[in-house]
Amino acid sequence: MSSELTAPAVPGTRRGEPIPDELLDGGERMTREELRGHQLSLLQATLRHAYDNVELYRKKFDDAGVKPDDCRRLEDLSRFPFTTKADLRDTYPFGMFAVPMDQVRRVHASSGTTGRPTVVGYTENDLSMWADVVARSIRAAGGRPGHKVHISYGYGLFTGGLGAHYGAERAGCTVIPASGGMTARQVQIIQDFEPEIIMVTPSYMLTLLDEFERQGIDPRTSSLKVGIFGAEPWTEEMRREIEERMNIHAVDIYGLSEVIGPGVAQECVETKDGLHVWEDHFYPEVVDPVTDQLLADGDSGELLFTSLTKEALPIVRYRTRDLTRLLPGTARPAFRRIEKITGRCDDMIILRGVNVFPSQIEEILLRTPAVAPHFQIQLSRRGRMDHMALRAEARPGTGPEQREAAAAAIGKAVKDGVGVTVEVTIVDPGTLERSVGKIRRVRDLREQ
Repeated sequence: MSSELTAPAVPGTRRGEPIPDELLDGGERMTREELRGHQLSLLQATLRHAYDNVELYRKKFDDAGVKPDDCRRLEDLSRFPFTTKADLRDTYPFGMFAVPMDQVRRVHASSGTTGRPTVVGYTENDLSMWADVVARSIRAAGGRPGHKVHISYGYGLFTGGLGAHYGAERAGCTVIPASGGMTARQVQIIQDFEPEIIMVTPSYMLTLLDEFERQGIDPRTSSLKVGIFGAEPWTEEMRREIEERMNIHAVDIYGLSEVIGPGVAQECVETKDGLHVWEDHFYPEVVDPVTDQLLADGDSGELLFTSLTKEALPIVRYRTRDLTRLLPGTARPAFRRIEKITGRCDDMIILRGVNVFPSQIEEILLRTPAVAPHFQIQLSRRGRMDHMALRAEARPGTGPEQREAAAAAIGKAVKDGVGVTVEVTIVDPGTLERSVGKIRRVRDLREQ
């Protein structure tokens, strides 16, 4: 069967050139109907595996009055209970594992900055599947065998670095395992090794861009052609900022350690219209985050995932806290898409009764020419009232009058568009702390 998909001018392709069938694996060639039948058999096996081998799932299913055999259609999954981050923390470290430890080949863990870390395990088959979905993601982003991939995700217990690493190798690419930090050296490596692809958080990409310019190098002259950005929410405005300053395709990758790591979903470079979920391995749902009711495709809510092929740590209806909606597939028609995630239930700021997301502030800043995409929000109390202060960096060469005008424009845009009053300060370039991993945008001092 010949694919009718086309790819833009990314490395190894020409605009309008059909994507060769050899770049689409068997899962990507399935029809939607074939995929649903495949999903049901895998889902039934996963529910049985979780029930038989994980005490927490056995208790949760019994308490909810459901058994694995009660899942006769995909729609029956909505009868099963949720899994939360608290469940993984309560069973720390290995209580959610469904196989004996002698079958576990690797463990990863979250940072644990807000409590116990969540620990995840991988069998040999899990690691191979993970490499497959990341390789598929790199191909969808425009990566081809022989390309050099500069990986600036952190290595170690965080899933980003090693997940990207083994996926790039599986895709036939040459890996440059730069990890995070040492920003000046990273720029030098990019200049010397000439990679075509970079995998990194979008906030650290901005830090690298600043370093290129600090060294007097035009980022648009680098060898990079594709940036695969994930591990934190980012906006369309940030995409435009990166693409214009770097002259690359900026595409989104999605994942979380509790589900597998990076590679759960990927934006295709030929469309850049949201992330196709690799549904032959991860089954998505969206629920109302307040009522917990399952929502129809197209309705916005909280994203859930059930693993379909994991052995060491099967996950059932995991509440990601990410806000999005499910849409039909485009570049990969069998797989539904999720919209770019720009907010999380637990990132939401409630300020004087108004719901505010950092991404809303970022969008306004990136529309303000005098301001760079580096900012921090600080929440405090003044008397009995909540107060929000915003510090944003000026772009180099911005004078005092331009800064004053930018601060006024941002304050007005936040008030008009978001509905809250904010105190805006425009600070000198390079003033704010730079990210070498996941960025922390908000400091909440209201409880101190």
